[in-house]
Amino acid sequence: MIAFWTLAPIMVVSALGILVVRKAVHAALLLAVVMISLAVLYASLEAPFLFAVQIIVYTGAILMLFLFVLMLVGVDASDSLTETIKGHRIAALVVGVLFGLTIGLAVGQVSYGTAVGLSAANEGGNVPALADLLFSDWVLAFETTSALLITAAVGAMVLAHRERLEPKAGQKELAARRVQEYADSGRHLGPLPAPGVYARHNAVDTPALLPDGSPSEDSLNRTLVRRSDAATPPKDVKAIERLVKESKGGDVR
Repeated sequence: MIAFWTLAPIMVVSALGILVVRKAVHAALLLAVVMISLAVLYASLEAPFLFAVQIIVYTGAILMLFLFVLMLVGVDASDSLTETIKGHRIAALVVGVLFGLTIGLAVGQVSYGTAVGLSAANEGGNVPALADLLFSDWVLAFETTSALLITAAVGAMVLAHRERLEPKAGQKELAARRVQEYADSGRHLGPLPAPGVYARHNAVDTPALLPDGSPSEDSLNRTLVRRSDAATPPKDVKAIERLVKESKGGDVR
């Protein structure tokens, strides 16, 4: 009871926080708090199998997959509060309330048998008793859930698969495409210049100077530009010419 009354408020607050935070990475961390707290509750109820599954499968695998996807899309990405479908918030609120009422009515009508206690329920071992229930009384529900998960995995692969409608472009075609893009929009033909190309040092916050002496915006990391950490190049024409001359005579990459 001590573990329940200690962790239950933390789990409720964390679960509500998942609904109100704007950044996905914060929601994932709050979800980790809920999952770990639930695993501790399983351990306090002498359910070692559920405790191990909760830590290894959910907290260790699924949650890490969430965090990996968040790292790909950007940890600072936040959801937009602009409604793309008119009235979808009200509809979602109504559906959520109806779903909550349905779950409440279903839980209120559940009837339990006589409690036998943990010692009787775990007689012979927790894992063997759980396996006996899954593959005897609940084998149909267990196999149906397995079939649904396999179907969902196959469906996700089918939806994500994309047929190639044209042959793969080779080096000649890619070069011709870059030349055409340069003719149409002025896009740079070659790779982006590296930081410090015409600078006196190789600092990543130093913008590269083009042959005409003007700074190249493409040579700086976007993160530095957004944080305003990029070094300001000299605006004096003579200073730029002197810098380019010194660079050509020495540190040119």
